[in-house]
Amino acid sequence: MKCRLVLASLSAMLLMSCTVGPNYRRPLVNTPENFRAPEPLPAPQATSLADLKWWEVFKDDKLQDLIRAALVANYDLRDAVTRVDAARASLGSTRSNQFPQIGASADIQFTRLSRDGSFALPSSFVRSQNRNWGEASLDLLSFEVDIWGRLRRATEASRANLLSAEENRRAVVVTLVSDVATAYLHLRELDYELEISKATLATRQDSLNLTISRQTGGVATLLDLRQAEQLVDTAEETIPVLQQQIEQTENQVTLLLGESPGGIVRGQDFMKQELPPEVPAGLPSTLLERRPDILAAEQNLVAANANIGVAKAAYFPQISLSGLLGGQSTQLSTLFNGPHSAWSFVPQVSQPLFTAGRLKSGVKFAEAQRGSALIQYEKSIQTAFTDVSNALIAHQRVRESRLKQEALVATLQDRTRLAYVRYRGGVDTQLNALDADRDLFQAQLSLAEIRLNELLSVVQLYKALGGGWQ
Repeated sequence: MKCRLVLASLSAMLLMSCTVGPNYRRPLVNTPENFRAPEPLPAPQATSLADLKWWEVFKDDKLQDLIRAALVANYDLRDAVTRVDAARASLGSTRSNQFPQIGASADIQFTRLSRDGSFALPSSFVRSQNRNWGEASLDLLSFEVDIWGRLRRATEASRANLLSAEENRRAVVVTLVSDVATAYLHLRELDYELEISKATLATRQDSLNLTISRQTGGVATLLDLRQAEQLVDTAEETIPVLQQQIEQTENQVTLLLGESPGGIVRGQDFMKQELPPEVPAGLPSTLLERRPDILAAEQNLVAANANIGVAKAAYFPQISLSGLLGGQSTQLSTLFNGPHSAWSFVPQVSQPLFTAGRLKSGVKFAEAQRGSALIQYEKSIQTAFTDVSNALIAHQRVRESRLKQEALVATLQDRTRLAYVRYRGGVDTQLNALDADRDLFQAQLSLAEIRLNELLSVVQLYKALGGGWQ
């Protein structure tokens, strides 16, 4: 009967409980009607480039294999996963404080009194000098009745921390896939530059041989010979520099894959890397639900908001319960019989009276933490809009630059062909041919860099939009 009264009292207190502190409401954010980008910009659409999966954006099979390998073994991602596990364990530990903690205890004591000791009793007073004692009980460890919601607010904050850790893990995935794609495309661009340099070296070596032949015949001068040698030396010097960059970029890719330094298997040629036919940005409002860094910042705000309730609950009385239910007897067979049962119930109330401003300062600190989290949340949103705008600007402007550079390369190729035809025919000087060759080489390298920037602008736009990196 007494146990029923205790349980009824607990139920009544829990039903009457409330939760102090502010409830979370998402801050109002004014999103722009459209992303800032060069004109003409398509009207906002519900569909977005971010709705595609990464393997639908990057069509190179070898790049896809590298990304899959990185998603398994990358060190940063594995560390992010362990942080999620730690946050989940922390939530379980915090949430357990809302429930009673019950333990069991038992002990048996066997004692024999000495017949000849100073405290021995005559045998006429006692039937035996042996003394046995047994005790067993279920203990209700100290249980706080969460009337003011302190424990529930702490659980709310811990749950938000778990969700934030999960979004941070997704952010690591976004960054990882972006980094692998960036490093691979840079590697293929360096391969292409190396091909250009080797082809240019072969052309300049042929020109040098022709100059040597003409100088031997007295047609070309020693200055012509030195200029031809200079171009050959310049092309030869470029090759080891590119080879160094290629090998170091390969090491960068293997590090992202969590592997030892080594070579990387190539896929499509650099100039055959495919781009999506269109790169619609989608609705700006959807960015708030897709970017993992924004979602992580919001969960940090949720946790900071809940911590205000934890701090405010310290003003109110703290009610805790403890007790035990069991039996005590000198005979194990009668340990749980009615006359030998034992129980205790100890409710405790504690109320802070004077804390020298500690509780007030705790609330102000929690409110300041929420203010900081709100600022970080708003900053993450504006950073996201800026990232998308920069990527859109880069994609369109670099594409325009690439078209102009392709036209320039085509013009220089024709100029170089004509210059060498005139030089071999003896109607023009070697200087014009060498100048045309030098300009063509630099224009081809510039075109490769511009093409790389165009590919990377798609990668950055997909990352900025919080694309589907599943």
